[in-house]
Amino acid sequence: MSKVALVVGGGKSLGAFLCKGLAEAGYRVAVADMDADSAKLTASEIAEVHGAENVMAVQANATQEADVQRMVGAVDDRFGRIDLLVYNAGTATAAKIDQFPLDAWYRSIEVNLTGYFLCAREASKVMIRQNGGRIIQINSKSGKVGSKHNSGYSAAKFGGVGLTQSLALDLAEHNITVHSLMLGNLLKSPMFQSLLPQYAKKLGIPEDQVEQVYIDKVPLKRGCDFQDVLNVLKFYASDEASYCTGQSINITGGQVMF
Repeated sequence: MSKVALVVGGGKSLGAFLCKGLAEAGYRVAVADMDADSAKLTASEIAEVHGAENVMAVQANATQEADVQRMVGAVDDRFGRIDLLVYNAGTATAAKIDQFPLDAWYRSIEVNLTGYFLCAREASKVMIRQNGGRIIQINSKSGKVGSKHNSGYSAAKFGGVGLTQSLALDLAEHNITVHSLMLGNLLKSPMFQSLLPQYAKKLGIPEDQVEQVYIDKVPLKRGCDFQDVLNVLKFYASDEASYCTGQSINITGGQVMF
C-alpha cells in the first residue's frame, strides 16, 4: 500500500509543487487548501498523471479547529491512513515595529503557528493509531534569525521551531518524527513577490533591484528553489531519516549555518 501525504497549503505555488513531487515519488496525496478551487486544480493535474484514485482535494482553513478536524477525517476516510503531514500554510506582513498592525500580528501567529499546531495535533491521532508517521513544517530562516520589519512572521516561525521540538518529544514513542525545514528566500514565490514593494521601501532601492540584494546575501549566490525544498523534504519523510527527529534543517544556501 502506497503512503499517504497530506499537504496543507497545497493548492498553489510551493505547495502545489510539493504535492506533484510527492505524487511522483509514489505517495497518494491529499491536497488541502483554504482556496477550494486551487486545491481541486492541483488535484486534477495530479490525477491526469497518476490516476484519480491516488489524489483528493479538500478545502480547509488551517486556523479553524473544526475545519482541521473535518479535513483530517476526510483524508482518513478516503485513504485510511496519513503517513506524512506537510504544513505549508503561511503568511507575512512587512512593517517596522512602530507601525506593525495588531491584526497583522494576530494573523501571522494564527496561520504560521496555530494552524501548524492544529494540523499536527489532528494528524498525529491518525499516526499514533498506525504507530508511525512524519510531520514536516515548512518554516523559514526567519525562524532562526530575526527579520527586519518582519516581527510577526519571525516570532511565529521561531515558535514553530519550539513546537516542532516539543512534538518530536511527545511523539517519539509512537514512531513519529517531526521536523521544520528552514527555507531561504523563495524569490519567485508569490509571497516574496508580493512583498517586493515593502522590501524596496525598507531598503531604499527600486523594486527591480530587491532580488539581487537578497541573492548577494547567500554564499551559494542564488535563491531557494522549489526543487531544493522537495529534495530535502523527501529525505526527511523517508525511512532513511528514521533516526532523525526534532530538527530544524537549513535550506538557505549557507546564509544560515546553525
